[in-house]
Amino acid sequence: MHGGAGCRKVSGRARPELTLYNPFPPPSQALTDPSGLLATGGDLQPATLLCAYSQGIFPWFESDDEILWWSPDPRLVLRSDQIHISRSLKKVARRSGWGLRYDAVFPDVMTHCARADRGDGEPGTWITRNMLQAYIELHDLGVAHSVEVFDGERLIGGLYGVLLDKVFFGESMFSLEPNASKIAFVALSRLCRDHGIEIIDCQVYNPHLESLGAHLMSRQDFENHLRGAIKTPMSGILPNPLCLLPSRSQGLDSRLGGKLIHSVAELV
Repeated sequence: MHGGAGCRKVSGRARPELTLYNPFPPPSQALTDPSGLLATGGDLQPATLLCAYSQGIFPWFESDDEILWWSPDPRLVLRSDQIHISRSLKKVARRSGWGLRYDAVFPDVMTHCARADRGDGEPGTWITRNMLQAYIELHDLGVAHSVEVFDGERLIGGLYGVLLDKVFFGESMFSLEPNASKIAFVALSRLCRDHGIEIIDCQVYNPHLESLGAHLMSRQDFENHLRGAIKTPMSGILPNPLCLLPSRSQGLDSRLGGKLIHSVAELV
């Protein structure tokens, strides 16, 4: 999961090109330099994105690059029952008076993530206009979701990602107030734990997420987990990735069929 981090520039090394008639190469063929680069090209249509995520592949590229597809090794993941909440974060949760919402302002969450400082004073420009439109379409189809932290009616933090069966693939997060993105991540972990979603994919190493309990997993172990966590067999996904769509578009509350936490204080 990217916290406003910029995408690495890619040298002119040869790498597989993705076309309409060429499915993703096996993730084991990803380059070691740059680490995890698997393919280039293709598009951001729902079927392409669903096919990618089901195999642990995700897009990440700068606005002036062609589409780049990644499968890093190792992978940063969080087991939803192993979230670590520090004393200071618990204190924030109890005293903040903040609220939680889900899928209420998905486009706004993505827009804030796109504007987030990536650490060098520049915005996280890897969330391009095309990327924004692609994930809003996935949201409209009931696959992409957001967790939002509000102070009254003011959005102060949040995250978004893609939910396929029992895996949540985190994409990016932002914070307009200290600790707001951490609170969103804790809320996501509680949501996943309570509904049998064992793994939150955080993609690449991030000390911010490591402090919350995320750890590195080998690519092979991650792929093995996906095969068990995504109900549709891969033989069915590859010819028809749209089979991964919910039967109808739903928010997280309806899709998971349970009561969601709406007060930050309830997290601890």
